[in-house]
Amino acid sequence: MTTASPLTTDLYELNMVQAYLDRGEIKEAVFEFFVRRLPARRSFMVAAGLDDALSYLETLQFSEADIAWLKSTGRFRDNMLEYLAAFRFTGDVHAIPEGSVCFPNEPLLRITAPLPQAQLVESRLINIMNFQTLVASKAARMVLAAPGKVLADFGLRTAHGAEAGLYSARASYIAGFGGAANVAAGQRYGIPIVGTMAHSFVQVHDDEMQAFENFARARPDGIILLIDTYDTEAGARKVVELAPRLAADGISIRGVRIDSGDLTAAASKVRGILDDGGLRDAIILVSGGIDEDVLQAMVKAGAPIDGYGIGVSLATSIDAPAFDCAYKLQEYAGHPKRKLSEGKQTWPGRKQVWRAYDAEGRMCGDILSLETDKQAGETLIAQVMRGGKRIGAAPTLDQIRDRAVHDLARLPLAMVQLQPGASYPVEVADALRNLAIQTDAQMKK
Repeated sequence: MTTASPLTTDLYELNMVQAYLDRGEIKEAVFEFFVRRLPARRSFMVAAGLDDALSYLETLQFSEADIAWLKSTGRFRDNMLEYLAAFRFTGDVHAIPEGSVCFPNEPLLRITAPLPQAQLVESRLINIMNFQTLVASKAARMVLAAPGKVLADFGLRTAHGAEAGLYSARASYIAGFGGAANVAAGQRYGIPIVGTMAHSFVQVHDDEMQAFENFARARPDGIILLIDTYDTEAGARKVVELAPRLAADGISIRGVRIDSGDLTAAASKVRGILDDGGLRDAIILVSGGIDEDVLQAMVKAGAPIDGYGIGVSLATSIDAPAFDCAYKLQEYAGHPKRKLSEGKQTWPGRKQVWRAYDAEGRMCGDILSLETDKQAGETLIAQVMRGGKRIGAAPTLDQIRDRAVHDLARLPLAMVQLQPGASYPVEVADALRNLAIQTDAQMKK
């Protein structure tokens, strides 16, 4: 459920609503949210953010204090203030389900509503959908780079704000991460929360082994000890020495974490120390500076690492911190609309996506066309809201996650392997091209 103020929008949305109301432009409008093109090295996306977007639409209303503040600015007339005071979203929403693999120019979201409503919600919808889809797509690359490994979101402290930290935890869990360090994500979304200890806990103590023991006795379930505060190998030996004393009291050490240095080399040495000391079941977790390239290299090197905590590279999608996305008018008052700006042309009308699969069950091509067209394949876009209310029960987060697992497994092999330059065909059907031609001709009259 969204908690942002209804004033979390751009001024130009309110400016346009004022002008629409003044002119009586309140007929039905259709807007679609989509990504124009992918950043370098990206070849697919994982749709995310829909549930939060729908919650925003369901609950959007302006308080008396909001209206009073807007009035105090002197920017808006009484008709606008009265409209906002009574505002409720009453439109329809169609979308590609969360967890689905998708590609540029495919509408992740379609809003059909009276023009002022559809315009007003633009900024916040982009804000929610762009970021969660961005992070889910980045997280999916990491999941593909390290199959069978446990990944956890450690990104809260470097996320661009508290809400971004929450959305990062949710989006990465959808893409296949095992959990997050963010406690609020556990409360809000039910995501498994994970965590160990910080170097400061060790530094508080004069003796490292005593620090390990005090932590273990305070938190005896699933103990993970951070062993690189001073000397990683020495820390591992202390864990081995401590383990029998803890075991005598029924406390077992689940594993250790390494947060610095050459993680592959350090993990190999620590694995040997743990195994020689009888802790063959203890896992090794690492963190610090990890992205999909690092993961691929570690897996290729056979590093004995069981899990990874991933922070800034995930929560900020550090290599590509935003998608080139848009929320554009496609139809108004029953007439198709099209933007012709150089480099930013849009396809008019209400659209659908059809997906085909090869003999091995892998995605082999999409077709983008009008929703009234008939094409072969699996349709991706479905109605999820009617008259401002959701249609049916919302899928659980685990159901969304299952969809992502299923879709990622059906990617073309080159994309699964994160091969540079991997591409995917999205064909624009003749019906859509013809409508664009007709729309252009009408606009020139």
